[in-house]
Amino acid sequence: MSAPAGRRVLVCDDELQILRALRVVLREGGFDVVATATAQEALDAAAVRPPDAAIIDLMLPDGDGVDVCRQLRSWSAMPILVLSAVGEEDEKVRALEAGADDYVTKPFGPRELVARLNAALRRAGDNVDEPRIAVDGLEIDLAARTVRRDGEEVHLTPIEYDLLRVLARNRGRLMTHRALLSEVWGPAWTEDTQTLRTHIANLRRKIEPEAGGQRYIRTDPGVGYRFAA
Repeated sequence: MSAPAGRRVLVCDDELQILRALRVVLREGGFDVVATATAQEALDAAAVRPPDAAIIDLMLPDGDGVDVCRQLRSWSAMPILVLSAVGEEDEKVRALEAGADDYVTKPFGPRELVARLNAALRRAGDNVDEPRIAVDGLEIDLAARTVRRDGEEVHLTPIEYDLLRVLARNRGRLMTHRALLSEVWGPAWTEDTQTLRTHIANLRRKIEPEAGGQRYIRTDPGVGYRFAA
């Protein structure tokens, strides 16, 4: 899917080959690309002409991509994707908690990268007061607090519904365990991942097709969950 005309994406990566690849992939996806190679260049470019979204490499020659993300997030709500060859769970969590909308591991699939960027941009432009979310046979009526799958009502507990609501309203975005626990249970529960896993398992039994696997709620092991975009 192509981006709407005129969408500008700030890209920061110090590997010339990766920077060229990103420029080609994003231009083919319909984006205008602003390419930078250092943290300071990225911050300066964003300040001079704020982009619609940013893709920031984790390891930069003059700083940390997570710090760049945190600084951008301090003044902008633009979608930010962190791109890295580092796949460790702690690094993913660190980036997401600094305000990144997603974390893409190298080597990346061009179509997946563009799809994730488009999903982040759609979320940024969504009306936060949307009354209903419908995805692949699953319907969530936010006003009535009801859920239907293939037209049949699904009875959820209040906690299960709140989990589904938070995930669905952030569809496509990787939500960390801490973020979900804080949003649904409160700040005092942010370390209780076992409680979260138990409720996610119960929710899946109710909404996922028996033979469908992770159709709606997908797991990023050790990090969190993502609702299908």
